[in-house]
Amino acid sequence: MGGIEADTMLVVGMFLALGAGALSFLSPCVLPIFPAYLSYITGISVKELQGNHDGEIRKKLLSHSIFFLLGVSLIFISLGVGASFLGQWIQELLSGDSGLLIQRIAGVFIIFMGLFVGGWIKFTALMKERRFHYSKKPMGYLGTFFVGMGFAAGWTPCIGPIFASILFLAASNPGQGVFYTIMYVIGFALPFLVLTFFLGSTKWIVRHSGIIMKIGGVVMIVMGLILFSGLMPRISAFLLQLVQNTWLTKLG
Repeated sequence: MGGIEADTMLVVGMFLALGAGALSFLSPCVLPIFPAYLSYITGISVKELQGNHDGEIRKKLLSHSIFFLLGVSLIFISLGVGASFLGQWIQELLSGDSGLLIQRIAGVFIIFMGLFVGGWIKFTALMKERRFHYSKKPMGYLGTFFVGMGFAAGWTPCIGPIFASILFLAASNPGQGVFYTIMYVIGFALPFLVLTFFLGSTKWIVRHSGIIMKIGGVVMIVMGLILFSGLMPRISAFLLQLVQNTWLTKLG
C-alpha cells in the first residue's frame, strides 16, 4: 500500500472517529443529563444555566467545561494508547496476516455494536451503568477535572459500545490508534462546548436522538462491514483518485 493511500485511510478513520465522538455526546444517555452535569460542576442551577448568561457566568461555564473535558480526555486517550499497544503486541505475537485477522474481529465487533446502538438488538450487560457517583464535588477546577475522569471511566449504554468500537479500531491499526482516539475526544468535546452556551437547543436534539442513534448505528455497521471485508484500502484509493481528479479538473 502506498504512503498516500495509507494517509487517506488514516483521514477516513479519523473523520469516522470524530463522528463517533459527536454521536456519543448526542446520545440519549448523555445529552439529557448534560444540563445537570454543567450545574454540578459549576454550582450554577439548571434554571440559571438556561437563562441569559452574563460574562462572568459564561467564563465560569467555559473554564469548568474545559477542565471537565481534560479529565474525560485523559481517560479516553489513555485507553486508546493501551488498545494501540495491545494491538501491536498481538500482531507481533501472531505475525503473518494477524493485522487482517484483527481488522476482521474489529469489524464483527463494530457491526454488533452498531446493531446495539441503533436499537435493533439488546444486550443487558451493556445497559448497566458503571459510573462513579459523587455525593459532593471536590472544590474548584481540580474537582471538575476528577469528575470528568469519573464520567469517562463509566460505561454507559451509549458511550460504552461506541467508544469500545473506536478502541477496536485503534487495536487493528496500532500505528494510528492514538489519532483515532484523539479525534473521538475532539468529536465529543466540540458539541459539549457549543451547547454549553446554547442549552435551549438540547431539547430539540433530545427529541430526535432516536433517529440520530439509528443513523449512527447504520454508519457503524457499514464501517464494520468495510473492515471485515478488507475494502478500506480500495475505498481509500477511490477517494484519493476522486480528489486528484477534482483538482486536475479545476487546474485544467
